[in-house]
Amino acid sequence: MKKSWLAAFSLLLVTLNASALTKQEIDAYVSEAIQDFYAQTQAGKQLSQRAKGVLVFPRIHKGGFIAGAEYGEGVLKINGQTVDYYSIAAASIGLQAGIQRKSEIILFMTDESLQKFRNSEGWEAGVDGSVAIATLGAGGKLDSNTLKQPIIGFIFSNKGLMVNLTLEGSKITKIVR
Repeated sequence: MKKSWLAAFSLLLVTLNASALTKQEIDAYVSEAIQDFYAQTQAGKQLSQRAKGVLVFPRIHKGGFIAGAEYGEGVLKINGQTVDYYSIAAASIGLQAGIQRKSEIILFMTDESLQKFRNSEGWEAGVDGSVAIATLGAGGKLDSNTLKQPIIGFIFSNKGLMVNLTLEGSKITKIVR
């Protein structure tokens, strides 16, 4: 079972790395994802404008059959400017089948959480920092407990915000583009 998990993850990473995006492609997808995000949640837009750093992964591809893997590339923006490029990867095992594409935006709300992320060699959600996944309540407002967290994540697709998903176990690593 462990070998099939490793094989699926390796195959996905090799496939995705073979078609790694250019800097210009990543930047274009990031702009599109941010516009999508702002259109879906006014509360998220306002929160992101207060964030110390905004990590955007516009296209994360996930696939699997029993063993699964996901991979995407994105940017870290500070004060609206791209400062670094990153990849996100995760592997899973369990009841699953199919493929999916999603976008993720992670907001670093404090200088401390942003610096810890930037100083890491490879940051893992849930280990190096807890990410509160945003959920919208009545009228599209964010949960008040979420607003108090140092790191807030949004997972969405072209069909809207997604719920009951997690970033736990996702490894985020700086890349050169």
